[in-house]
Amino acid sequence: MRGLIFKEIDDLIIDSLGIVAFISFFVGGVVSIQTALNLTNPLIPKYLIGFATRQSVILEFAPTFISIIMAGKMGSFITSSIGTMRVTEQIDALEVMGVNSLNYLVFPKIIALLLYPFVIGIAMFLGVLGGWMAGVYGGFTASNEFIQGIQTEFIPFHITYAFIKTVVFAMILATIPSFHGYYMKGGALEVGKASTVSFVWTSVVIILVNYILTQLLLTN
Repeated sequence: MRGLIFKEIDDLIIDSLGIVAFISFFVGGVVSIQTALNLTNPLIPKYLIGFATRQSVILEFAPTFISIIMAGKMGSFITSSIGTMRVTEQIDALEVMGVNSLNYLVFPKIIALLLYPFVIGIAMFLGVLGGWMAGVYGGFTASNEFIQGIQTEFIPFHITYAFIKTVVFAMILATIPSFHGYYMKGGALEVGKASTVSFVWTSVVIILVNYILTQLLLTN
């Protein structure tokens, strides 16, 4: 079981770091530039660029947007890998050998995705870093103004809120694709269809849960 868990950590977490880092950095930069271009009134202080970038990245972009992207990457991988085992009767072979196939296939994925908040933490950092670099080196704001904006009216609970969402999203990313892969029927063509359906439903559930958690945790 330990070997299976480390394999899933490598497949699901480590292999996702590259795409997460790339997207986070550049989307943070885009948020910073868009904010700067929309603050045309000279009376509005430039530090609001840093403030808006921090709020956008921490509250929504890193936990929610990255999770939807991961529904495509992780979710499709989980569904297709389990679905292929179902099609090729490997799951039936596990059952015949007396192995609990659900535990063998799904449990390591759930444990591996407990490290998912680590990925989102990196996304938050790189998103803000990308915003800082785009704002400063693009000539939209000074470094000290951007950093002042990052520090302005910082509410520590926003980080907690983001990580609460992330843990819930991690469970969704582990369970819904596994369900669609494990209970699929048919041949190779159906594996592709199951992966698509899995991505759609994972994304829908993430967006709905995001709305519910925001309503519960951020509104008084």
